[in-house]
This record gives sequence, structure tokens and C-alpha cells, in this order.
Amino acid sequence: MESRFLCSLCLVTPLLALDADLVILNARVRTLDPRRPAAEAVAILGNRIVAVGSSAEIRPLAGPRTQSVDAGGRRVLPGFNDSHVHFLSGGFQLSSVDLRDAATPQEFAARIRRFAEKTPPGRWITGGDWDHERWTGGPLPTKELIDALTPRHPVWVRRLDGHMALANSLVLKLAGVTRDTQDPPGGLIVRDPRTGEPTGVLKDAAMGLVEKVRPGYSFEEKLAAALAATEYAARMGVSSVQDLSAGVDVGVYQTLLGRGELKTRIYAVSPLPAWDRLARTGVRAAFGGAMLRIGGLKGFADGSLGSTTALFFDSYNDAPHSSGLPSDQMLPEGAMLERVRGADRAGLQVMIHAIGDKANDQILSLFETAIRENGDRDRRFRIEHAQHLRARDIPRFAAARVIASMQPYHAIDDGRWAEKRIGRERARFTYAFRSLLDAGVTLAFGSDWTVAPLNPLLGIAGAAGRQTLDGRNPGGWIPEQKITVEEAVRAYTLGSAFAEFSGGEKGTLAPGMLADLVMLSRDIFGLPPAEIAATQVLLTVVDGKIAYKAVSEQRSALRRNPWPRVGQGTATDR
Repeated sequence: MESRFLCSLCLVTPLLALDADLVILNARVRTLDPRRPAAEAVAILGNRIVAVGSSAEIRPLAGPRTQSVDAGGRRVLPGFNDSHVHFLSGGFQLSSVDLRDAATPQEFAARIRRFAEKTPPGRWITGGDWDHERWTGGPLPTKELIDALTPRHPVWVRRLDGHMALANSLVLKLAGVTRDTQDPPGGLIVRDPRTGEPTGVLKDAAMGLVEKVRPGYSFEEKLAAALAATEYAARMGVSSVQDLSAGVDVGVYQTLLGRGELKTRIYAVSPLPAWDRLARTGVRAAFGGAMLRIGGLKGFADGSLGSTTALFFDSYNDAPHSSGLPSDQMLPEGAMLERVRGADRAGLQVMIHAIGDKANDQILSLFETAIRENGDRDRRFRIEHAQHLRARDIPRFAAARVIASMQPYHAIDDGRWAEKRIGRERARFTYAFRSLLDAGVTLAFGSDWTVAPLNPLLGIAGAAGRQTLDGRNPGGWIPEQKITVEEAVRAYTLGSAFAEFSGGEKGTLAPGMLADLVMLSRDIFGLPPAEIAATQVLLTVVDGKIAYKAVSEQRSALRRNPWPRVGQGTATDR
């Protein structure tokens, strides 16, 4: 067995005179490196892996100053890389009202009331992440639910998909939204069918009417949120994230990095409509250091299935008057192509949110046009979500080398009610993990936190089992689209690394790679999906340092701790 690892040690022979900074021993290491797929131990010097092998081979690399972790036979994997998060929003969510699992409109209102009771008058109540599909009949909330409970608090709480939100009457007044306000392009003001009055729910571009008047967060508030998010990510085993809404907040992460408090590698993505501002600097895709990089741009083609704003070729079954809405970024016709063409020509990476089958078709066409006009290169176009596809469009991903950046937890969440929206036949290629992989498409997995929980193990369980959260699909919803646990782990590590131009440094445990790894309470390979979801992260190493260690593991003999707040997370997993 030990001979399998000798080639890894020969790569670091000149380093053997130096003590490793950290060694993991007696583990079951799945390296995801085809040259050495299995190992027992890992040695780290600085922020790089210097050796992978048997415990007997790695133990001599430990000196008097080396931290040693005895894994006790537990599974060790590369650190998880979440390809799609809203990181700062996640940090704010940890301290805002939580409506995600409110099971009824009454519970929704009660949670807002309790939150308002401990919030100073005049301060906005935001966050929420409510899901009306949990409620019997799926009615949308209205301002009347909360007006009497929040007379002195502006309330602006979003649905979990981020494509619609509820405002109380105070917020509508501040925003000047009345029955006479026109729907903006790409948006919808939901109105009472009897009176024509706004109900308080605003969809997609209409949400901008409120965002114009909502006070912004201070830099210090953003720092606190980012710190909460990076601590929480470490608890979830997430060593890297691709923040699709970083925008102008890169300086927040830079400040944490300068203070030595950033425990998460961040690829900070900017809005696509502002592509020319980034292009004028001369920056190209994935510019920066190992902890913080820029150069990606995110755009929107449509809305979401839950908000009935995802753009389809055919109308919704439960809303036959509508087939969804194009994003305002798609208007006027040709505007999105100009952005994609220009950003791509400047060497920036383009990522576009597309949910409905028509939106996906349109974005594939735009990408194909840009490739044809700008010439062949390693551009790594991405479609974020790639949620509902036609069979004929799957080979187009592979032909254009478009990455499918997907969030498998959505499949087991939306699968509770998606067929009510589009029917069984149209759902056959919804979250089409198997079909995309079989076509040779690169899958990059993420969570879409705060839309879904950050925990990657929930996503892996969702991709492998496709068992919906309501328990009604024990054999899996659209089971032909299941993938293996191994494939799901690869999408959460290697696939996500490739999607951000870092496959040469992240995604495997091999000499020379960045030292990011996670140790789990159970071996997830071969476990039923429900047990994968219940598996805990015991240890997270980021950049060669222990970023999180579970309380139950604190008895391990660790001689020094470079991050003194290890384990002091801000919230439990929701």
C-alpha cells in the first residue's frame, strides 16, 4: 500500500529537512488526484501541501513545532468550493429575521412581530428568505399581514430566491409606490385584483423602487457581516466561494484579509452592466492573489421559478397568462449581447443567471455569437443555475464549453412544487445533472446562499438522492438525473475550481496545491443521502491554517492556533 504514495514524497525531497507546519495523520484521504486517489496522511508547509502518503511516510516530516491532527480514520477531502454565493448577504442574514421555514402566513407574521419587538423603532427589518410554497395553497404574503405589527418599522423581506420581496405600507409610502405606479420594464408590482392596490409584493426590477430608498449599510456593518460569513463558511467546510454579488464591496474583503481575519478564498464578481468600468482598468479574469481575486461579471437573463418570473417558451401551468419575464438587463433587444461581446473581448469572465428554458436558450445563443465573433480562447463562460433546459440545448453547453454552475439543493427544494408550475414532461430536464455530465459539460456546484443553506453536504445529498424536502420522493425526483456522490464531490471541488480558473491550485490534495481540506464525521461515500445530509464537518483547513475545529475535536494536541476565534461561529446551520 505504501508504495502507492512514494511518487508524492519524491516531489518534496528537498523539503524533508524542514519541519511541516501541519500534518494530518491516520485519515482516509480522497485526494481527487488521479495519480494518487487515496492516502492516509497529508503534510503542509506554509499554505501549500508538500506531501501526501501513508502515515508512516508523513510522520517523519513532523517536528517539535508541527501541529499534528490524528484523524482517527475519518474521511478527509479537498476543501469545498461554493461556485455561487451572496456572501455579504449571508453574513447579514445571520443576524436578521429568519423566515425561511415559517410554515404558515401566521408564523411568518409572528416572527416579524417578535423581531420588531427587539429592534429600535425606525430601523429597517430586512432579510427573511420566506417561502410561500410551504403554505397551504401557496398564497403570496401581503402587507396587511404585518402592517399592524410594524407601524414604526420599515419592513422589506425577500423571498428566498431573491426575485420578489414584501414591503409593509410604511416602505411602500417611502418608495412612493401607489396604485398609479407603473410596472417598470422587467418587473411587476403585484396588485389586489379587486382594488388595484399594491399588495406589498414587488417582483424583480420592481424591487428597485424600494432599493432606491433603503438606507445602505456602513462599512463597519459590512465588515461585521463579512466576518460572520467567513467564520460560518469555515464551520461548513467551505474554503472557497465565488461571490456573485460582491460588486463594490471587494474592499470589505480586502480589509479582513489585511487584518488576518479572512478564512475564505473569495472570487469577487461584479455586475455585468458595469463591465466597461472594470475593462478600462485592464484587469482580466481571475486577477489577484490566492485569497482574493476579481475579474468575473454576473448578469441576469430572467427571474425565478418560484416567483413565476423565470422565462419559458411555454406559459406556466398555474399562471397561463404568463411565461415569465426577461430581466431588465435583456432590454432593449441586443443590449445583453453588446455587454457579453464587450466584456469577453476585454478578457473578463461572463456568468449569466438563466432559469427558464427560453432564458437558457437565449444566453447560449449570445455566448455562441461572442465566441464566433471574438475567436476561440479559454474564456469559461458560465450559466448560473441552468435550471430548466430543453434536451436539444444540453449538447450546446458542451460544444461551446459553457460551464453549468448549478445548486443541487434547489432540486430537492423546488421539486416539492415545480411540477405545479411547468408539469412533469417539461420538468424532465430540470436540474439535469446526469444529462449534462454525460454530454461532457463541466458542472460547478454551489449553494446560492442565502437562497439555500451554505452546507455543501446538503447539496451533495441532493444531487445524489434528489429526495425532495417534503419526503414525497424517496426514490428521487426525476431520478434519472441523479449523479454519484463522487461526481457531486468533484463538482463541489474540481468543477468549481475550474469554473474560477484555479484548477491548477485548488480542488485536489496533491503536492504543490493550496492547503485547503476538510475532515468529516463520517465517510459520505456509500452513505444514503439522508445520512450524508446529517454528516458534520469536524475540521476545516484553509491556506494551511486550521480555520475551524469542532468542539468535540478540541482535545487533539495542537501546539499553536493561528486563528484564536476557531470554532466561535455565529449561527447554527439553517
